[in-house]
Amino acid sequence: MALHAQAPPSTGRPLRAEQQRANRRAARRRKARALLFLAPLLGLNLLVVVGPSVATVWYSFTDWSGLGPATFVGLDNYTRAFGDPLVRAALMHNLIWFVLFLSVPMGLGLLGAFLLSQITRFQMLFRALFFIPYVVASVVNASVWKSLLSPTNGIGHALGELGVPWIGDVAFLGDTSTSLISVNFVVDWHFWGFVAVIFLAAMQGVDPELYDAAKVDGANRWQQFTAVTLPGIRPTVVFLVLMTVIWSLKAFDYIYVMTQGGPAGSSEVVSTYMYKVAFSQYEAGYAASLGLSMAFVTALVLAVYQLVRKRGWEA
Repeated sequence: MALHAQAPPSTGRPLRAEQQRANRRAARRRKARALLFLAPLLGLNLLVVVGPSVATVWYSFTDWSGLGPATFVGLDNYTRAFGDPLVRAALMHNLIWFVLFLSVPMGLGLLGAFLLSQITRFQMLFRALFFIPYVVASVVNASVWKSLLSPTNGIGHALGELGVPWIGDVAFLGDTSTSLISVNFVVDWHFWGFVAVIFLAAMQGVDPELYDAAKVDGANRWQQFTAVTLPGIRPTVVFLVLMTVIWSLKAFDYIYVMTQGGPAGSSEVVSTYMYKVAFSQYEAGYAASLGLSMAFVTALVLAVYQLVRKRGWEA
């Protein structure tokens, strides 16, 4: 009887290789489908973000009115910006705006969040009430407050008729010494409730056992706030400080609606000055250089923030 040689057992390697190739093909198809769905969004971003950004960089090196051809002038616009006294004054107003915008809403937000964290009844109602000014459109808020601060029919005039001294004759938005602070007051009113809700959410994430340990050590409310609450919400504080810097640099809507940078430039910031340069003086190339300069400052702020994060300061 003839003996037949048995075939060696299959190792399965060809099958595994074929399966790996099939998996790679399936992965490529999934990526292609994902890119296909993302294509409209990517195209829209290319059209409305990347394209205008590249155009702004180019026009910042030109003398351009906003219409017609542009003449290349190199760094002349940037040299002019560094020597422009109106730009320096606007930057100073941005700095004042930042100090006020950082201190008042942050202080009121921390206080409001801490007080809300101490109550359990009607907390959602108070959170909603705090948040209402923030959800109202900024143009609506600005228009209403412009009427309220009017020297002829506003709050000050009404209080003056009731006998309250000095306030009846104050033109909050028409006085060079009060215009910027008055607009900033309105923005602080609009913004502090949002900060309070954000801080409250962060406080609710702090471990309650830390408060229990602080109470055992005899810490009072203030000591608990400084030793437990503030360190516990430090990442949120750092993030809001970062956003406050950015929002201060791009402040525009309330100032433009309420004062348009006046009177006599007393509430002018870089954004409103840039708008006037572009659309009133028809110097769009110079306005583009101002915008890119502010974008560069914002990039520096973001770089500092990333450095702070890498060093673990917010942790």
